[in-house]
Amino acid sequence: MTSEIIYKYLSNEASEQEVQQLFEWIEASEENKKQFISLKKTWALTALSGTISREVPVVALKPKNKIRTYFKYAAILVVLFGLGKLAFYFNERTAVSKEVVLELGDGRLEFFTKKNLNTLVNDKGELVARKFPDQIVYFGKVQDKDVLYNTLKVPYGKTFKLKLSDGTLVSLNSGTTLRYPEQFGINGKRNVYLTGEAFFEVAKDKQHPFIVHSDQVEIEVLGTRFNVSAYPEDKTLSSVLVEGSIKMSEKENPLNTVLLKPSQMAIWQNQSKKITTKNVDTSFYEAWTQGELAFNNTPFSTITKIIERTYDVEIINENAVLAKQNFTGSIKISESSVENILDLLKRDTPFNYSIEQKTITITPIFHN
Repeated sequence: MTSEIIYKYLSNEASEQEVQQLFEWIEASEENKKQFISLKKTWALTALSGTISREVPVVALKPKNKIRTYFKYAAILVVLFGLGKLAFYFNERTAVSKEVVLELGDGRLEFFTKKNLNTLVNDKGELVARKFPDQIVYFGKVQDKDVLYNTLKVPYGKTFKLKLSDGTLVSLNSGTTLRYPEQFGINGKRNVYLTGEAFFEVAKDKQHPFIVHSDQVEIEVLGTRFNVSAYPEDKTLSSVLVEGSIKMSEKENPLNTVLLKPSQMAIWQNQSKKITTKNVDTSFYEAWTQGELAFNNTPFSTITKIIERTYDVEIINENAVLAKQNFTGSIKISESSVENILDLLKRDTPFNYSIEQKTITITPIFHN
């Protein structure tokens, strides 16, 4: 089946012979049927933009490789969700944005705004880092007895970057808190404590293992790139490995452990305390660090959580049908508002929504 025929069918441009050919292809296998339903769902979302290209390989949407595959998956949706800037952005219409806050080990608070570019000194008046509106860069090491921990809090609606004193780069997603040493010690392990989501690019140092602690799990690495999602409201904690190797272990039972290879995801189940693994396309889990949200057959319930964190809103979904839907696509955050996204999703599964302050209520469409 050519992509051209599917495109023409979805555009109501296919001839009777082509429609018959398409139907025969759909009936030929369950796999073809599923593929067509998935493509139709994608098309429903895409049609709004009116920018779909006939060159888009519709039937080749299934991933062929693991590098930036989601762009092929959703070559249409990337354009779709990035409809161009609207004059009105949800965040700007609602309350004043909350700020990124750094709580120093001595109790002082530092705020990150465009107006307070500055340096950061410790309680001895020594320079330990440079502050920028969207990142902070540390340097130096101290004696182990002098290690002091800071806590960085990134609110909903914002992201932040951090360069630790060992050179490790950390991207922090919305709604994330990271506790870390102001300067690492000369000896010992490099420990950080995460709630929320972060992407780590760990500086190699075999003598000082890097350990990410969450509530019930810890992840140990030597030098690698990986993502960790550990939001307390989620029933699972997951880590996706891009390069190197990491080990995920249960804190109370270190024997309950898995060793990940690149392109694998480890998932910790909070209730069962089981760790499972699976192969994934890592580009979906790196996308947020580049200002994009990428979904791959993602449940609507998961998408709403991500939207809430990214745009600092609350979503109440009273539409049971929508709750069962999965979606594939990507969103360029800087070019998309919450209204953009909801209006696009409505094209696939019609629903009503209302906005009051920062609360969005989604309801079914009732017909007389």
